[in-house]
Amino acid sequence: KTTGTRGPRGRRPAVAMASSSKPLSRFWEWGRNIVCVGRNYAEHAKEMGSALPQEPLFFLKPSSAYVREGSPILRPYYCNNLHHEVELGVVMGSRAQAVSREAAMEHVAGYALCLDMTARDTQEQCKKKGLPWTLAKGFGSSCPVSDFVPKEKIPDPHKLKIWLKVNGELRQEGETSSMIFSIPYLISYISEIFPLEEGDLILTGSPKGVGSVQADDEIEAGIKDVLSMRFKVAQQTRGS
Repeated sequence: KTTGTRGPRGRRPAVAMASSSKPLSRFWEWGRNIVCVGRNYAEHAKEMGSALPQEPLFFLKPSSAYVREGSPILRPYYCNNLHHEVELGVVMGSRAQAVSREAAMEHVAGYALCLDMTARDTQEQCKKKGLPWTLAKGFGSSCPVSDFVPKEKIPDPHKLKIWLKVNGELRQEGETSSMIFSIPYLISYISEIFPLEEGDLILTGSPKGVGSVQADDEIEAGIKDVLSMRFKVAQQTRGS
């Protein structure tokens, strides 16, 4: 006899263990949540004309926003001002629910370089109308990501330099030590609101220098002495 989701004699079926077989090195293929932290660098908040946050500001992207090298970043058909924002991403290695700051890093598997592509004109319209930012932040290909970097290769994620170039011109360069809210603080804060799952990604905010890109532009971004990535920008046509 079987009951609920348990197999014979109360054992859970093998499918229940499927998540443990999913490689974190390909988190973008199966990770469920993309949590994006806004205004986590003071100079970026200043350039956006925003007040410094008293507590973390965050929003979500759908997992379908992931895009990898070899595929283009698509400027949405409704967007006339697409902006780049380069960010350090934190990949969760185990479930975290209401974890303390002291224990937060135990749940981290590694890191990735990420872009929070933003339809800036759409975001400004949403802000004026008091609407959510989904159209501006959650479109397909709005979250380009690099290869996965195991945490053993980055002893201190708060001592990194991240940078971004457009067509060879340096646009963004920042030190992760300048984050307003540290990675343990963010994990603890977010995990008190909803559980973070294995394979989830946290984008930790962008340094100053965000700017516009056009179709056919090439974006190159990197973590100094760790990795770099390249993406081409293309224009989406409605219905595609």
